[in-house]
Parts: sequence; C-alpha cells; structure tokens
Amino acid sequence: MSQPRAATVHRKTGETDVKISVGLDGTGTASIGTGVPFLDHMLHLFAKHSRIDLDVVTVGDIEVDFHHTVEDTGIVLGQAIREALGEKRGIVRYGFSFLPMDETLARVVVDFSGRPFLEYRAPQGVDSIGGNFTFTLVEEFLRAFAFNALINLHAEILYGRDGHHMSEAIFKGLARSVDAAIRIDARIAGDVPSTKDVL
Repeated sequence: MSQPRAATVHRKTGETDVKISVGLDGTGTASIGTGVPFLDHMLHLFAKHSRIDLDVVTVGDIEVDFHHTVEDTGIVLGQAIREALGEKRGIVRYGFSFLPMDETLARVVVDFSGRPFLEYRAPQGVDSIGGNFTFTLVEEFLRAFAFNALINLHAEILYGRDGHHMSEAIFKGLARSVDAAIRIDARIAGDVPSTKDVL
C-alpha cells in the first residue's frame, strides 16, 4: 500500500479519556496502559497475534468499576482500526480462527462488512478473574469493538471452564481473525471486496 495504514483516535468523556494509535502493517509492538491489568494483558495478546502495532493510553473511573474503561477502550480501538482501513480497498475482508487455550477452545469469525453485529456465546456464571475483572466484561469489550469497527463478529467458547483461559482464547482468536481479514490480497488490485463496491 502506498499510504501507511495507521490512525490515532482520541475520545474523552466524563468517565474516560482514551487515546489509541494503530499501525495495521506492523509487527505487534505494543505500549498499553489502561489502569486495568487484565485488560492490558489481553490487549498485549491482541497486538502480538494480530501484528498490529498498538499504543493505548486509557484513564478511566476504575474507582467505580472497570466497565467504562473496558467498554470505552473497545470503542476507540474499533474506531482506530476502522479509520486506518479507510475504504478497505484490497483487503481479504473475512477472517476466522479456532484458538485453543488448555481446556478451552474458542471460535472467532469476522467480516469487515460495514454492518456491525455481535453474536457472543460463552458460559454464564464464570468466576471473576483475579478477583476483580468479571468475565462478562469480555462481551462488553467485543460489542464496543465490533460496533465501532463496523464489523460482523461471532465469538463462541466451544468448551472451557477457566475464565482466564476463555478470555485469552477469545482475544487471541480475535487477533488472528482480524489479521487474516485486513491482509492485502494482491489479486484484487486495490478493489473493494464487495459486489456493492463499498464496505
């Protein structure tokens, strides 16, 4: 691509202040600081396995709880990737991954369609991770990400028990799926991968 596929998005509300930079054709280097250690861990995994260079600075009301910080980080990451993709010319568009993590197997499928949707299937009543990060926050992050990246995202835990393992499998699976979908397909010579000629 002649233009670098990169973007920086800054979003400030009464609850959070989030600034994220992405480089889609990177090596997976990451600088992450959200104030939520488990979210930092998941975003490092996402960068490493998607090969997206990622810089995240989030300041949120974590004294209330982690919800706003997790959701708003997902919002801005989705916006940054969407902006970096531009018209999505030449991309593969679709990506999928089956990702094992010990006893867990996750399936994650994405379509950079411009039509946001999340289908999420995972066990209910999973214990908090590290005592303070609830497993339900994974779904909140995915919804925020999908609706702001404008992607169709299906994430399912086919089987699993441990909340940490299930979260890790989902984030790694998302990373691998996004990596596959945003790759440039030289065969289509910069065309938009849609019969509508727009995504």
